[in-house]
Amino acid sequence: MIKQFAYGLAFTGLLGFGLTSCQQGASDKNNAGQDSTAQKEEVEHNPASQTIPEESKDLLGRWDLTVDKGGKQVPSWIEIKLSGFTTLVGAWVGDSGSSRPISHIKLVDGKFSFAIPPQWEGGEGDFVIEGELAAGNLKGTITSNTGEKYTFTGVKAPYLNRTAAVSWGQPVELFNGKDLTNWKPSNENNKWVVKDGILTNEAAGANLITEQTFEDFKVSLEYRYPEGSNSGIYLRGRYEVQIEDSPKDRHPGTLYLGAVYGFLAPNEMVTKGPNEWNTMDITLVGRLVTVAINGKTVINNQEIPGITGGALDSKEGEPGPLYIQGDHGPIEFRKITLTPGK
Repeated sequence: MIKQFAYGLAFTGLLGFGLTSCQQGASDKNNAGQDSTAQKEEVEHNPASQTIPEESKDLLGRWDLTVDKGGKQVPSWIEIKLSGFTTLVGAWVGDSGSSRPISHIKLVDGKFSFAIPPQWEGGEGDFVIEGELAAGNLKGTITSNTGEKYTFTGVKAPYLNRTAAVSWGQPVELFNGKDLTNWKPSNENNKWVVKDGILTNEAAGANLITEQTFEDFKVSLEYRYPEGSNSGIYLRGRYEVQIEDSPKDRHPGTLYLGAVYGFLAPNEMVTKGPNEWNTMDITLVGRLVTVAINGKTVINNQEIPGITGGALDSKEGEPGPLYIQGDHGPIEFRKITLTPGK
């Protein structure tokens, strides 16, 4: 009986093994077929001929937003993109901080929504943005992570494509080496003074804004910052090129020296460091920007997608001033020369 029982177990085990092997083989073939189909579909999918779902096609693109924050109009920005067949993703810029990725935008019955974690605002919980199309524009609400609720409106951002080459006018010395002529502080907490021919922001305070506005231009700067300081130059009052004490050995990034804040990273860190005079040359034509630091081009004719945090407004189709960030830390300038495009 023991031998027969053992034999029975062995036979059953072999039979089970055989069945399992056959089932596994069939499963493998089936999975292989599915993988082959998936690979075939992936290979055959062509983004250039991507079919855009009807319900989301009018939402796609970049939008310049204006947020009513307790009666104060502040700028914001959103980009909505199609990922794959139906998933909406994008990027969002608030009135401060940098561009933030949106991993999923839900669209139900013509209304979109997404949640975004806090950045420099701090605190717990998410910001929740809800909106919809209304007569070709956007409208909606922003609920902060502290429960404050604001309304917003949005218009499609302009492409700012230039159809002809820019011709350049006569250079203008925006800093005369004597006083704040051509400039105005953003508020009463002004820390900007002129000392020995140097424009100096002595401590965190007001930003400094040109009285004149510009469209396309080239600007050349000579600047110096102390250890640990942070500032920036806003082009048309909307796009910040970062100036800060970024260590020379830091890997280039979108938040460091020479970056278009949150959007475009320089390809190299070429600062001379704190307490040294550095140069920066910026050319802005439409949305295309070129940045050179200390004679080396670190961003070459790249598109700026939208406004950066701290922008004066979101009216991207209009000329705007040059403004120097003064609310973060001290900085000095001994040259600010702007050449306008005609």
